[in-house]
Amino acid sequence: MADHIDLLKSLRQITQAIELYSERLLKETGLTSPHLLVLQAVSVRGREKPSEIARAVNLSQGTITSIVDNLARAGLVDRERSAGDKRAIEVVVTDAGRVRLEDAPAPLQHDFLTRFGALADWETSLLVSSVQRLAGMIQADGLDAAPILEIGDLSPDEPKHPA
Repeated sequence: MADHIDLLKSLRQITQAIELYSERLLKETGLTSPHLLVLQAVSVRGREKPSEIARAVNLSQGTITSIVDNLARAGLVDRERSAGDKRAIEVVVTDAGRVRLEDAPAPLQHDFLTRFGALADWETSLLVSSVQRLAGMIQADGLDAAPILEIGDLSPDEPKHPA
C-alpha cells in the first residue's frame, strides 16, 4: 500500500528538482535550459544553420526558430548569411552570449545522462520501460516532448546575467 506513496513522492521529487534547477539557471544566467542548450550548441560549432541546431539538440525547427529569436533579442546570438550559400542563414554567438556561457552551470540532463550511462544494460532497459509505463499511466505518453528537462521562453523582464 505504501508503494504508491513512495512512487508519488519520487515523482514529486523529480518535478521539484527540475523546477529548482530551472529557477537557479534563470536566476544565474537569465536563460532557460533549452536556451542554454542552443547557445552551447552554436558556441561549440562556431556557426550553425537552424536546421543543424535542431538536429543537434533534438528540438523541432519551429522551437529552434523561437529560441533563436529570443536569444537574438537578448543580444546573445546574431543571424548572418552563410559565406558558402548566401541564401542560407547561420546563427553565431555574440560576445555577450559567450560571457553568459562562461558561468552557466551544466544542463540538468548532463549529470543525469552521465549517471544513466554508467548503469548496466538491464538497469537502463528497466528504467526506460518503467518510466514509459508511468507516462502512460498519467496519460502523458502521447505528449510531444523533447529530451530536455525544461522548456521556457526568455522575456525582457527576466533577470539578466551581470556582465
